[in-house]
Amino acid sequence: MLQFLWLTPLGFLVGAFGTLIGAGGGFILVPILLLLYPDKSPDTITSISLTVVFFNALSGSFAYYKMKRIDYKSGIVFAIATLPGSILGSIITSYVPRQLFNGIFGVILVVVGIFLIFKTKNETKETTIAVKNGYVTRTVIDVEGNEHTFSYNPITGIVVSVFVGFMSSFLGIGGGIIHVPVLVNLLNYPVHIATATSHFVLAVMSFSGTAVHVVNGVLQSSIIQTVALSIGVLFGAQIGARFSKKICGTAIIKSLAVALAIVGVRIFIMAF
Repeated sequence: MLQFLWLTPLGFLVGAFGTLIGAGGGFILVPILLLLYPDKSPDTITSISLTVVFFNALSGSFAYYKMKRIDYKSGIVFAIATLPGSILGSIITSYVPRQLFNGIFGVILVVVGIFLIFKTKNETKETTIAVKNGYVTRTVIDVEGNEHTFSYNPITGIVVSVFVGFMSSFLGIGGGIIHVPVLVNLLNYPVHIATATSHFVLAVMSFSGTAVHVVNGVLQSSIIQTVALSIGVLFGAQIGARFSKKICGTAIIKSLAVALAIVGVRIFIMAF
């Protein structure tokens, strides 16, 4: 029971920050779990994180549903595209030694952190671009009546989603930290629509990865930690969604990117 006293508040913070930027919180949770539980296997760490990400994404998606910020038509396509990679990533994780996992995860955190620092668009700048051949145009009108119109290449979205599905389940990070920057920078999504749609995709993707771990029996040894963290993210996600329209998401992403890079270096060192 003592674990609930600190894991549930930790889950609350992970849920709030993860939902705020549409990343699911796994990119924050996995480094913490790696540092807290140096003896646990990679598949155990990722199974805990993916389950928590699922409940976070489920709660956050419900909040964004009420705000009418989710691009469902594109989100369903992207979610389906993530499923093969998500299942494969969950299976492969069980064959990776802990030291190798730490090294891979550390490098990816540093790379993602650097990318986010220099490539994240300013959320106040929604520009209209000429619609190219093969592009689809989507219009999302939120609950406040704000109209968001954007165009993107669906092939690019699907290919990236397959990759995100694999990396998210393999690393247990949920994939939003990769998916949101792609939606914003490559697919021209407005930041607020990107975070909401990413959360919707995360709910489907993390569920498939979690299901694989449940079938394999990986979660049985960490059920207390998983439940404690999941309770926290259910409530934290609601807070994160509410504050998403009041706080500058770009500034938060860049601040967390610095933290990601620092933690990535720390975890990489642990591999040696």
